[in-house]
Amino acid sequence: MNAYVFPGQGAQFVGMGKDLYEKYPIAKELFEKANQILGFRITDLMFNGTEEDLKQTKVTQPAIFLHSVILAKTLENFKPDMVAGHSLGEFSALVANGALSFEDGLTLVSKRAMAMQKACEKEPSTMAAIIGLDDAIVEKICSEINEVVVAANYNCPGQLVISGSMKGIEIACQKLTEAGAKRALPLKVGGAFHSPLMEPARVELAEAINSTTFSKPVCPVYQNVDAKPYSNAEQIKENLIKQLTSPVKWTQIMQNMIADGMSSYTEVGPGNVLQGLLKKISKDIPTQSA
Repeated sequence: MNAYVFPGQGAQFVGMGKDLYEKYPIAKELFEKANQILGFRITDLMFNGTEEDLKQTKVTQPAIFLHSVILAKTLENFKPDMVAGHSLGEFSALVANGALSFEDGLTLVSKRAMAMQKACEKEPSTMAAIIGLDDAIVEKICSEINEVVVAANYNCPGQLVISGSMKGIEIACQKLTEAGAKRALPLKVGGAFHSPLMEPARVELAEAINSTTFSKPVCPVYQNVDAKPYSNAEQIKENLIKQLTSPVKWTQIMQNMIADGMSSYTEVGPGNVLQGLLKKISKDIPTQSA
């Protein structure tokens, strides 16, 4: 079975999507439509901006979404049997598998980015990557800290990203290093994504998602909140709303896809981070970039 996966924030690079814009009329049309929907020329920032431009959450998220979705629409043999997206990438996956229209997907991603940026400005918060410890140890130590700090991204065995208040992350990094983590690396991110601190953004996004029409997708989407496959539009919406304050269960998504018969794995969008994560779980499944 063919799995198509879509990356999240952090995969952006200057020049992303320019080749698609220049080569495919459908890509040019969609990029120009995106400029209109967003109310600014995101193509200028994507193709010719600076790294600093692309780091702004309100730019990063729509940029990665556009690169991923438009790339999928230019693929000749795009026939997914299963899809998934890492955090933001879940929106790209839902447009690619027909659950959401391009316009609605972009509008939701833009609202999500703005809501997250607003939540981050309320209270300084951050994330850190913990390398070389069992998930259970990381979870236990985080739960014992008297600050907001939680497991946020289960990326692959031995690589778990935690999220929380500045103080919480600082204490957790120290305790996890003492417990034997090979690295406890603070990340350069705008805030504590996939933690309770994103609750204001979740409330704002829930309203937008609930007023958007979702359709039955052409194939199941393995969703971040519980790593299970869904095809029911209402369930997909519910899970998408929970996503902002819940951890990304990427390790479990890949394990479930393998158990369900995944035979090929194509990463659609900027970068190849997701291929690297799968290789740490299984070297048997061929991976490729779209």
